Amino acid sequence: MGGLFDANRWQRALATPVLGNRAADWLEALAITVLVLLVALLLERLLARRFERPPGAAAAAGPPAAARELVLELMRRTRWALLLLPAVFLGALALVLSRHVYATLRTLAILAVLLQVALWATVGIELWVNHERRRRLAQDAASATLIGAQDFVLRLVLWVFIALVALDNLGVNVTALVAGLGVGGIAIALALQNILGDILAALSIAADKPFLLGDTIQVDNFVGTVEDVGLKTTRLRSLSGEQLIFANSDLLKSRIRNLKRMADRRVVLAFGVDYKTSADQVEKIPLLLRGILEAQPGVRFGRAHLKGFGQGSLDLEAVYFLADPDYDVYMDTQQAVLLALMRALEREGIRLAQPDRTLWIAAEAEPPAPRSREEPAAPAVRT
Repeated sequence: MGGLFDANRWQRALATPVLGNRAADWLEALAITVLVLLVALLLERLLARRFERPPGAAAAAGPPAAARELVLELMRRTRWALLLLPAVFLGALALVLSRHVYATLRTLAILAVLLQVALWATVGIELWVNHERRRRLAQDAASATLIGAQDFVLRLVLWVFIALVALDNLGVNVTALVAGLGVGGIAIALALQNILGDILAALSIAADKPFLLGDTIQVDNFVGTVEDVGLKTTRLRSLSGEQLIFANSDLLKSRIRNLKRMADRRVVLAFGVDYKTSADQVEKIPLLLRGILEAQPGVRFGRAHLKGFGQGSLDLEAVYFLADPDYDVYMDTQQAVLLALMRALEREGIRLAQPDRTLWIAAEAEPPAPRSREEPAAPAVRT
């Protein structure tokens, strides 16, 4: 046992050369690596204890919800395999290594750090996008359509930057690569012009705001509520329940009717009465219509007139405006107006025009005289 604690023996063991370095140097490198990992683990534990809220704790206690969500999500996206490579590189600084081995360890450590930073930055982008989407939907739904495009652009810029820095550390001439990508990008843009057109159309929708999320619009003969505006397509939920998908470029080329932006609804009420109706009775009908329309809640009377003499009826027309453009309100009001009009016409003894046609056949005053045999026939006339 006494030999186990022999100082000279330990000194000789630590001075033993191993792969070009003393055993003591290898132990020092291992200690540095372990120390770095332990510091990272301790920092994670402290952050978890600081930001994780135990069940049943008050919502107001501790850090703000946004900071707590950010820190916890960063911890979940931390990859210990990526932290091991920088720790090994820091430990290797205590060793005497060849230039090739040192450069390899340095490159691997930088790539690991870049990848981990990219994962952390992705967390920040995701949380910011979700927060902005909720805030804009509550304050300005028009700007919420741009969030998807911003998310895509931010992720693209992040990963392109990480890739360029990684390639630069691998010894690739990034300047020449970027110049080559610029030339090749023209060919790619020509090949993907339809997709790029849809992306630019999405940005145009977000900037010009012809409709917002939740608006009911009519595109050609299709009517639906806007559910999502993506980079390539816009999705509507039709009145019958199915989902309608339009390419953004095709959507902007169409004529869009935004039904939700109706300030008020203009309604034209046209009908006809029987030709047997007297002029005095017809003169009363516009006054009856005005009284009926002004009695309806939320209705503003426009006009009521005898429009003309139709093929089988005396045509009348009335115009009124609804303060609430909702379609259900319009149908309820229209029904109430029509029922009240029918009752008013019945009281006045006025009949609505029937969907039939009366033919008047007039008999000749006297039959034509018979032609005598000697009377020559009239010559035929060619036309």
